[in-house]
Amino acid sequence: MELQTHVPLDKAPIPISYDSEIMLLGSCFANHIASRLTYFQFRNRVNPFGTLFHPQAITNLIIRSIKGKKFRKEELIYHQESWHSFEVHSEMSRAEADDLLTGLNTGLQELREFLLNASHLVITLGTAWGYKSKDKDSWVANCHKVPQSEFTKILSTPADIKEHLFNALTAVFEINPEIGVLFTVSPVRHLKDGFVENQRSKAHLMVAVHELVEQFSNEKVYYFPSYELMMDELRDYRFYEADMVHPNALAVNYIWEKFSPVCIDDKEHAVMLSVEEIRKGLAHIPFNPHSEANKAFKLALGEKIDDLRKRYPFMKFE
Repeated sequence: MELQTHVPLDKAPIPISYDSEIMLLGSCFANHIASRLTYFQFRNRVNPFGTLFHPQAITNLIIRSIKGKKFRKEELIYHQESWHSFEVHSEMSRAEADDLLTGLNTGLQELREFLLNASHLVITLGTAWGYKSKDKDSWVANCHKVPQSEFTKILSTPADIKEHLFNALTAVFEINPEIGVLFTVSPVRHLKDGFVENQRSKAHLMVAVHELVEQFSNEKVYYFPSYELMMDELRDYRFYEADMVHPNALAVNYIWEKFSPVCIDDKEHAVMLSVEEIRKGLAHIPFNPHSEANKAFKLALGEKIDDLRKRYPFMKFE
């Protein structure tokens, strides 16, 4: 008897390996994926400008970094005793404008350099609902608690989203033709927009991304169904945090277990098991730290770490 529907999963055309360098951009679910990649010692960088939910926000920073268009002081805003940029998350905000500019422009340079050499770009889209500043008539990634009356709320159409993302990918492929791109739609429901509005938003994102995948029929652009897994395989509130919106650790682990077999190269799974074994060994708290058995255990663990680091010098175990 089958008691659960299963979302069919295709293998990623360019799987992640321990030779990969991965840039992850987008919603907070990108951070969840990055944390799992980090746990298994894959090289990655996530959201250098903080979480980004709307496709236009992601596109703006990608293109800005590639074109080398630096942030200027006149683009910043001062609100509630801090300096902010509407193009980035509030975690970048600073008390001094010069400090913010330094952080923003250093981030742009680092993002461009990483994209030049990255093997993978993972983009997690959160919502098709976005905001434009009435004063500047430009898209904002974060409102920074500026009154909502200062913005116009817009539901981006699939055509607009597709155009934004196409422009971003075109810019990326110009500087790095071999990079693989993986899209996913965040399983976090944006219920503050409304229940129906959230479904409309997610639908717009999916239509746009699938049309984009079809347009780039070069086996370099791939879609992984995170949102579908949450909605169809984890159809129970026990898989949510107390807010009934964000997936809990159990759900994130479940989606990772679906992600790993199709997005990570099969030959790396044995290495991942070794990394996990070492992680668990390092976290082990011995009953008797001074026993001969514990000394032998630590010696064997050290040998396993040395063996892995000979093959993968970038791995770090503390």
